[in-house]
Amino acid sequence: MWHNGFLDLSIWQLVAVTLVMTHITIVSVTVYLHRYSAHRSLELHPALKHFFRFWLWLTTAQNTREWTAVHRKHHAKCETVDDPHSPVVKGLSTVLRKGAELYREEAKNEDTLRIYGKNCPDDWVERNVYSRFPIAGVTLMAVIDLLLFGALGITVWAIQMMWIPVWAAGVINGLGHAVGYRNFECRDAATNLLPWGILIGGEELHNNHHTYPNSAKLSVRKWEFDMGWFWIKLFSFLGLAKVQRVAPIAHRVEGKRSLDMDTAMAILNNRFQIMAQYRKLVIAPLVKQELAKADESVRHQFRRAKRLLSREPSLLHDGHHARIQNILEQSQALKVIYEKRLALQQIWVKTSANGHDMLEAIKHWVSDAEASGIHSLKEFAEQLKTYSLRPTAAV
Repeated sequence: MWHNGFLDLSIWQLVAVTLVMTHITIVSVTVYLHRYSAHRSLELHPALKHFFRFWLWLTTAQNTREWTAVHRKHHAKCETVDDPHSPVVKGLSTVLRKGAELYREEAKNEDTLRIYGKNCPDDWVERNVYSRFPIAGVTLMAVIDLLLFGALGITVWAIQMMWIPVWAAGVINGLGHAVGYRNFECRDAATNLLPWGILIGGEELHNNHHTYPNSAKLSVRKWEFDMGWFWIKLFSFLGLAKVQRVAPIAHRVEGKRSLDMDTAMAILNNRFQIMAQYRKLVIAPLVKQELAKADESVRHQFRRAKRLLSREPSLLHDGHHARIQNILEQSQALKVIYEKRLALQQIWVKTSANGHDMLEAIKHWVSDAEASGIHSLKEFAEQLKTYSLRPTAAV
């Protein structure tokens, strides 16, 4: 019958086909628009790039240059008034409800396109088809869905049209800067929503991405799964992709006891992992220890102490600072490790341009940590000495 379309699929078959098509759209966004075009973390075969451009024209009306420019500006101006879609500035509700509208509004900004939209496709088909007739693609997709799936094809088409605006523009850009867990204390509010990036192709691992924006792989922990990375590995195996960059690996050489330039550069390269280790190995056990011996009348002060003492300072508001001050007044040990944490971060902020100055600053930091009398801090200082740019045998 005509109302069932040429394929005459059952409801469950129709659901499966819809999920496959929306997944292709997600792969097109995360692999082509995001990791390739915006961040150049991998290279793609010309045929694969054009397939992604064509599919995005059909299913999203997205323009490569516009999407790339808006996303690059988001990273450059993250959580400021110039960020195109920051829930911290514009409000979570606004980004969740109007994420796609915020994209479209910023895409009209010629300065954004000029500054952040460089090195995007500008061939004949881009100028005369994709950019000139963006609505023609989604209209053609509607016709195809109706012919293949019949009357329910319009529902399939509606889901396709909503998929990226809801999940990527709304959920990732909204909830991905508001709720979830953080592996790293990067300088913006990005969070990981889920440890298994399947539904949105790995984009759920948003904190990892904002920490290492030029990495083709978004997962960093063993239990995190990045579906986009799975596709990149498959494309690489087929000769259709070549990975350019991934997040640095924190190498440690057991038995290494000297602080040298190799160590200093390794610490700089792996500073986010190192600060995550500081939270795990120094802050967490000491907070637990101080909480156990704290008087009942002040124990409430230590609630969320681990999170607050580990938080990126620029993300703390006045209430957080007041609470941290109360915590530090109750414990001299916590005061020491908090000040040492801030001092460690300042080393690469102030000295990263000069390796010798950074090495001397790290040596001074380690010396102070070893003399602090705090066991976990001393052990962490010893661990710093073992970092290396590459895994080599201890000497």
